[in-house]
Amino acid sequence: MNISIPKRGLTATALTLAVATALTACGGDGSSSEPRPEATPDAKATVEDPLVATFDGGLFILEGETLELADTIDMPGFNRINPAGDDHHLFVSTDSGFRVLNAAEKRLTDIAYEGAEPGHVVRHAGRTVLFTDGTGEVNVLDPAALAEGEKPDGRSYTSAEPHHGVAVELENGELLSTVGTEEKRTGMLVLDAENKEIGRSEDCPGVHGEAAAQGEAIAVGCEDGVLVYKDGEFTKIDSPDVYGRIGNQAGSDASPVLLGDYKSDPDAELERPTRVSLIDTETAELRLVELGTSYSFRSLGRGPHGEALVLGTNGALHVIDPETGTVEKEIPVVDAWREPLDWQEARPTLFVRDHTAYVSEPGERAVHAVDLESGEKTASVTLPQPTNELSGVVGGH
Repeated sequence: MNISIPKRGLTATALTLAVATALTACGGDGSSSEPRPEATPDAKATVEDPLVATFDGGLFILEGETLELADTIDMPGFNRINPAGDDHHLFVSTDSGFRVLNAAEKRLTDIAYEGAEPGHVVRHAGRTVLFTDGTGEVNVLDPAALAEGEKPDGRSYTSAEPHHGVAVELENGELLSTVGTEEKRTGMLVLDAENKEIGRSEDCPGVHGEAAAQGEAIAVGCEDGVLVYKDGEFTKIDSPDVYGRIGNQAGSDASPVLLGDYKSDPDAELERPTRVSLIDTETAELRLVELGTSYSFRSLGRGPHGEALVLGTNGALHVIDPETGTVEKEIPVVDAWREPLDWQEARPTLFVRDHTAYVSEPGERAVHAVDLESGEKTASVTLPQPTNELSGVVGGH
């Protein structure tokens, strides 16, 4: 079922972004360990196109093509992972801040960005931006500089109050960042290269998440739609429901249409939606697509041609044409599953790189690689423990 919603234009001279659901990391500080007995010895000096999967107490480093387990790193607690933006590194969110993992060389580095509740990591326009929820601090860095082995010099900004936030730096040096408190988040602000505020919009209650579409249209999710910033102006695109929350989005340089989740029950303990949203940043229209199966916040991705990808709880990867909203095919990948109540609990997770979709299957302690063109599994691995988050390097892809 597709529902088209007309544009409601909005141009603002100011901006405040906020974030609703705190998805910050709780984990322990860790150190690199020797490979466990279960790991396959790797004679290569570096891991080719590494993937990283978290588990309760550490990280698995996998070779990108074969999914061979190259090494295991011990890190107590619950940790989160995000690509750093080059071909070697990922950021690991621990309870003490962001740490840098050199996945290609199978080791944790000494580079760290300390601060309570490290949150979103955003890559855009050759820059990587870290947002630390517990302090409200924003750090911008060039990921290529991580290869030097030292903490890169970079821009920083501190929000007026700590909150679960997100920030992104644009090609022209403008910085979009959330503003809010622990109790309330309402929109986004924009800063010039000297961190002077030049724009703000507070028309985005419960703001959460960020994605970039073709033409550098930056969108953040709201409890009643999305807020888009493009060419110096803000545009609000409304949901069809009074409460229509879009909290997680996935964008592609190959498409002006963003993929988002969609929740319409504000009273649900955990809503398991079966519809996703497609947001056209050129026409300012929002379309809902019924999948016939639910999914989770770790289910969204984009293919190499801009395809919208959703990993459903029916175990299939749904491939959607973002222009028409048509589900073009369903690729069976894992067994059927049910989203757990606790967001930190493991569930199948989707990570996409180039023409390959990587899908974890915690119940089977497995990770699979799927060719998006043919729909065939190209590799699978069974790991020593069930995994939680799944990510990898993205530089050079």
